[in-house]
Amino acid sequence: MTAETSRYADFDNLREQAVALRREGLSLRQIRDRLQVHNNDLLHRLVKGEPPPEWTKRPNAKDDLRDRARALRLEGMTYDQIQVELGCSKSSISLWVRDLPKPEPRYTDEERRARMNAGLARLRATRDEQREETKRLARESIGALSDRELFVAGVALYWAEGAKDKTYSRRESLQFINSDPTVIALYLRWLDLLGVTRDRLRLRVSIHESADVAGAERFWADVTGIESSTFRKATLKRHNPRTVRKNTTEAYRGCLVIYVTGSAELYRRMEGAWYGIVDAAGAQD
Repeated sequence: MTAETSRYADFDNLREQAVALRREGLSLRQIRDRLQVHNNDLLHRLVKGEPPPEWTKRPNAKDDLRDRARALRLEGMTYDQIQVELGCSKSSISLWVRDLPKPEPRYTDEERRARMNAGLARLRATRDEQREETKRLARESIGALSDRELFVAGVALYWAEGAKDKTYSRRESLQFINSDPTVIALYLRWLDLLGVTRDRLRLRVSIHESADVAGAERFWADVTGIESSTFRKATLKRHNPRTVRKNTTEAYRGCLVIYVTGSAELYRRMEGAWYGIVDAAGAQD
């Protein structure tokens, strides 16, 4: 008989002691230390059938969550709603409440669609407010423009939208076309800065043939402050029946073409200033 076997030979006596200690409320660790039994298998055999004392039981937090989840399910909540309420995973919720009957839908299909559309409308309204607030702050951040700043802005605007001189076609004159009234207004303000008087301007509307030409001319006359009777004959764009036009609303006013007479020198100044901007910005070698 080995020393280890000899030590635990009187199993019944050890069990009586272990059971007595267990019933006194000792934990397995305390019984092990008291009886000097360090074999876990033997230790468990000694107290087999004896429940552990209450103080050694760990509280199970999930039991409380499970009970709350079941109660919420019985109230008619969905898995998503229970997840938001309790902060646990939907897989756990499904395991806890799968034996419960599925709650009746709270809303009809029409009501759900109405609620969804109302939510989308609120979301769009919030986004629109955010957009407008961003634009408002950016607009206010500009403040007053100096003549130099206006000159630079006008040069960049013309280079983007105006007619330009080509080596194969000499066109050293200011000719500008755009459909945005604010762009036209800024361009005219730039011409004022350059000393161009209104009598040097030749205006013409370029518009689709099916649009209200006279109405468009009146509109651009209001924007520019120049009588529509002085406009040159409108350029009409022919309609391609295979093309689906989107610019057919009342807001469609075509484009306004503005030609400045005797503007060769101004054109050269504009082009030179543009390349000065490019050099200053380090945009080319």
